[in-house]
Amino acid sequence: MGRINIFSEPPGPNATQIIDRVKSLCYDSTFTYPLVIDTGEGCVVRDVDGNSFLDFTSNIGACPLGYSHPDVVAALAKISKNGAHKIAGQDFYCKEHADLAERFLSIVPQGFKTFFINSGAEAVENAIKVAYRRRMSQDLPVLPGVSCVGAFHGRTLGALSFTFSKPVQKAGFPELPAMRIKFCTSDGDHEIDAVDKILEENKVAFVISEVVQGEGGYNVASQKFVKNLRRATEERGVPLILDEVQSGMGRTGRWWAFEHYGVEPDIMSAAKALQVGATAFRKDLDPGHQGVLSSTWGGGNRVDMAVGAAVIDAIKRDRLLANANAMGQRLKKGIGELVGKKGGVSNVRGIGLMIGIEFDEKAGRDAALARLFKKGLLLLPAGQKAMRAIPPLVIAKEEIDEGIELMASELG
Repeated sequence: MGRINIFSEPPGPNATQIIDRVKSLCYDSTFTYPLVIDTGEGCVVRDVDGNSFLDFTSNIGACPLGYSHPDVVAALAKISKNGAHKIAGQDFYCKEHADLAERFLSIVPQGFKTFFINSGAEAVENAIKVAYRRRMSQDLPVLPGVSCVGAFHGRTLGALSFTFSKPVQKAGFPELPAMRIKFCTSDGDHEIDAVDKILEENKVAFVISEVVQGEGGYNVASQKFVKNLRRATEERGVPLILDEVQSGMGRTGRWWAFEHYGVEPDIMSAAKALQVGATAFRKDLDPGHQGVLSSTWGGGNRVDMAVGAAVIDAIKRDRLLANANAMGQRLKKGIGELVGKKGGVSNVRGIGLMIGIEFDEKAGRDAALARLFKKGLLLLPAGQKAMRAIPPLVIAKEEIDEGIELMASELG
């Protein structure tokens, strides 16, 4: 294997020492396997013991250009010389804020404005605020929002109210009023029109949905489901929020997953690949008063904003949307050949370089993740029994083939 080089079975001694320190000092959160990243180049990461891994995670989509990309390195080098690299970005202006806003608004629907924030969850929180403020402007009470079964919109309490993927994420926490509909992956689903019934029988503040569910299992919405959401909300004047935190910024071969469906949202969220969180919305939904949306650091980390602008420029210049389409098709086809033959793989689904690999059993999925990690291929779990493959957008066919070959050898 050309890019993978495992000197000693991970975790090695240096990684083990660091992991032990973290576990003794910090809450044990969602660590998947004992990887301690040191550095990386392209689609390869190296751990603190010198092992090299082929990365099919992009750090959950946050590294769309992979590692040590020259444009990112140049942006970091330039901004690192500025002693005021972090400012209170909603109270003081900086050029990086304007630069990123111009680039970001060039790839979202026309007539939108944006608000930058720290994370994807906060981007969703502010999308919800924009929707609620619109209802308040009409002298209506706070109403429930509608989200999908299997949804993941973040872990802050507002966003968590509309998350519905795993019980552990929500148990015991208070919630905003929410109603649920099924996330339909087939046009023939008998619940495909559920949103119509809810909007006919209830006053709601907004409908929020992913187009490709992330934590919920990389489920891909059917064409009719997404178009029904858009039609029903437009007919009743209800804002439609589409959450593109994980699926956006070229991950599916277009800037935004909703572009595959010929619809546009009223409000949207972005983050991860953008390097900062962003809420974007139609100009007529602007809250209209200073202070409704704000954050000390939102739009204030000049390092992340400079890198975010460089990411958008590189995706445009290097035609990485086309690469995501081509490499995604190659990866999906290769993994698809394992269905029913290898290691309990039962289904492969996805768009572009956002691919879900379903297993017959959770235990089989977890065992496969561990084996592949020890052999030098990084993937992540999704949903109850699925595995996600989300390589950097810069990935080459040789790296795709290397990953497929390793999966074929280890999933038997």
